[in-house]
Amino acid sequence: MLDACYTASAVQTAVDLANTLKPIKGEDALETVEQLRDFLDEHFPAGPVEPPSSAADRWAGMRQRLTRADLAEVRALRETVRAVLEQASTDPVGAAALINDGLRHSRATPALRHDHDRWWTEVTSDTDHCSAHLAAATLSALASVIATLGPTRLGVCAGPNCRATFVDLSRNGSKQYCTRTCAHRASVAAYRSRHNPR
Repeated sequence: MLDACYTASAVQTAVDLANTLKPIKGEDALETVEQLRDFLDEHFPAGPVEPPSSAADRWAGMRQRLTRADLAEVRALRETVRAVLEQASTDPVGAAALINDGLRHSRATPALRHDHDRWWTEVTSDTDHCSAHLAAATLSALASVIATLGPTRLGVCAGPNCRATFVDLSRNGSKQYCTRTCAHRASVAAYRSRHNPR
């Protein structure tokens, strides 16, 4: 049974935020305010959301007034989220400390919501900072995965030329690669290594 704070979309937002930085390729998809706005538009679209959420209204207003300071704060949050994903399986206590510090810093608070005969828990921040709301959503989602599925479900791609992060929500929890593409590349490389020894 998954924790009430867990949603697959919040988990994916955390992974996508961490993966806006591609350290092997030296690419950064979060260098401008416009890129931050695009990231938020993609992950918190305007219009109806499921479940209904007051967060949608907050994001709509925040997107319009983003600044370079917001960008810097979100980039700092990205470092925290990425560190959690990278070390959870090997240092869960350290990852938990990063999550707890991040949630405290963002002044995250769980709230019980109700609409259309549905109840759900939403973790929000009482500040008007974009980074605080993003921290509340992403860090609480990662905390929930750790609490319900275990810290080994968070990881870094085993592909030798990839440092993308992932969260494994599968039944068997055996994911090693960020995508099927990376898994296929590794399989092809292993095959060639076995059949073309030097």
